[in-house]
Amino acid sequence: MCVNPPPDAVPGTPEGCAFLVGAGPGDPELLTLRAARVLAGADVVLYDALIDPAILALARPGARRIDVGKRCGRHAMSQAAINQLIVGCARDGAVVVRLKGGDPFVFGRGGEELDCLRAAGIKVQVVPGVTAACAAAASLQLPLTHRGVARSLHFVTGHGANGTLPAHEWAALTRAGGTLAAYMAGRTIAPLAAALIAAGLPGPTPAVAVENASRPNERHVFATLAGLAEAIAAAAPEGPMLVLIGAVLDRALVAEAGALARAA
Repeated sequence: MCVNPPPDAVPGTPEGCAFLVGAGPGDPELLTLRAARVLAGADVVLYDALIDPAILALARPGARRIDVGKRCGRHAMSQAAINQLIVGCARDGAVVVRLKGGDPFVFGRGGEELDCLRAAGIKVQVVPGVTAACAAAASLQLPLTHRGVARSLHFVTGHGANGTLPAHEWAALTRAGGTLAAYMAGRTIAPLAAALIAAGLPGPTPAVAVENASRPNERHVFATLAGLAEAIAAAAPEGPMLVLIGAVLDRALVAEAGALARAA
């Protein structure tokens, strides 16, 4: 029976259901209480790559755990197959948790899975998670918005379906000002920076790339927008990378410089 069922579920029936659960950016302590509670009642957990084992361990003993994660150069399972697996398990009466890094609805394909479940008539709920931009900002002690400096925040993806930079409205993003958070941008930062500069964003605009946000091996690469691609290449990152761009980063640059001076 589905635990914590949607309001219109029929009590006492063997009907399965699905939860699209955000696991947060990596640190198990950033998992929400509701996500932990839902995991504890799961029959099946379909999990993304890089989900911390401590989070997976919260699933009830005996729950089936299935790795459906997508990694650079290798997909464990296609999105269509994932959708059908969630539907199939729920139709068999299971409580299915689709455990996704970050938040299901921030570049997580949660909308596609939600559409598929609704079309199949499966009861579904969404459990939000801390997204990487917020975790990176917290680690840097950097406000993503700040009165008088950054009055807007823009999330974009740096990685399209074919692995290249998507065609965003660069001029509109530049005119809007504020802070730009580019997800999955480690491999496309050179064309991303070039597009922003061509659209009018000054090359000296401060920027930082954050690798493995919230994890013990988190790294920061500070540079200007014009120099960030070279700085990232020199750092040779291996983990998932988020890029933050905007004037508000001056606060982080000052703090980083102070930390380096104290460590010297």
